[in-house]
Amino acid sequence: MKVVNSIRSLKNQPGSQVVRRRGRIYVINKLNPRLKARQG
Repeated sequence: MKVVNSIRSLKNQPGSQVVRRRGRIYVINKLNPRLKARQG
């Protein structure tokens, strides 16, 4: 999982979901599990 400043480029990938958990923003992708990121 990467910690990035901007998750905009990751959320545009096919299959991506943006989820808020415990005040942090996560990107999870079931199609391509390498595209996981956290912001905040």
